[in-house]
Amino acid sequence: MTVRYNRLWKKLIDNNMKKTDLIRTCNLSSNVIARLGKNEYVSMETIEKICQYFKCNIEDIMEVELEKDE
Repeated sequence: MTVRYNRLWKKLIDNNMKKTDLIRTCNLSSNVIARLGKNEYVSMETIEKICQYFKCNIEDIMEVELEKDE
């Protein structure tokens, strides 16, 4: 399974925000931002904080792609 946070980065651009703004407004660590930048898994608590700030649903900031069976 692959996780992508491209929608989050687009949302930041649309809201004229930087990653440092996200750290400050959502009370996130720089390690969490690094994990998001590498499309790695983060806690649901982190996802919830971001969604609450933007008043959006999970699918508005991330997408999950299932691996295709070969």
